[in-house]
Amino acid sequence: MGGGATNLPPGFHFFPSDEDLVIHFLRPKVANLPCRPDIIPTVLLQHCNPWELNGTALQAGNQWYFFSHAAQSRTSPNGYWNPIGADETVTSSGCVVGLKKTLIFCTGEPLKGFKTNWIMHEYHLQDGGYNANGSSTSSSSSSSRKSQRKRVHSSTESNNWVICRVFESSCGSQVSFHDEGTELSCLDEVFLSLDDYDEVSLPNN
Repeated sequence: MGGGATNLPPGFHFFPSDEDLVIHFLRPKVANLPCRPDIIPTVLLQHCNPWELNGTALQAGNQWYFFSHAAQSRTSPNGYWNPIGADETVTSSGCVVGLKKTLIFCTGEPLKGFKTNWIMHEYHLQDGGYNANGSSTSSSSSSSRKSQRKRVHSSTESNNWVICRVFESSCGSQVSFHDEGTELSCLDEVFLSLDDYDEVSLPNN
C-alpha cells in the first residue's frame, strides 16, 4: 500500500474529491457493502503516528488515506489529533451527505502539546442522509426510520466508521497550546520577519 494505488491500472492516480470519499468509499463501508476499488485499508489511530502511515495507509502523492473509527480521544503513541476550525459540510447533488473535520497533530500530552505540520481531514457520514442501500431517507416512514436506525447502530462497525486524509503541510511552525492565539500563518511569519527592519532609518535627503 505504501507505493500508492497498486490495485488501479497503470497510469491512474487516486485523487478523490470530498464528495467521492463520502459517496463512493465511506457510505459503502458504513453499509457493509463492497468498496470498488477496494484499496483503502483500516488504520487504528491510537497505534500509529502520522509519519508512520507510509506502508500502512493508501499513499497517493503526499497524502495518505485510510478508514478508522470515530473517537472522542484521538491519541497516538507520541501525541494526539486536535480539532481546529469549524466542521464543513460535504454535499452531493445539492444534499448534505457528510461532514468534514480538520485536525492538527500535536506531540506530547493533550492540552500541553505542540502543534506539528501534520493535518488530517476526517470525513463522517451525515446521520439519516442515506440508508444502507444509498437511497435518501427523507420520504421514509417513521417506522422504517426506526428500524433503519436500530439496524445501523446494532454494532460498532456501522456509523462509527470515518475516512481520513492525512498530509504534511508545507508551512506552519510548532506552537505551544499554552500560547493561545499565537498560531502563525505563512504570511504572518513573513511579516514578522520584516520587523527587524523597523529600526533602520532612511538616509536624509
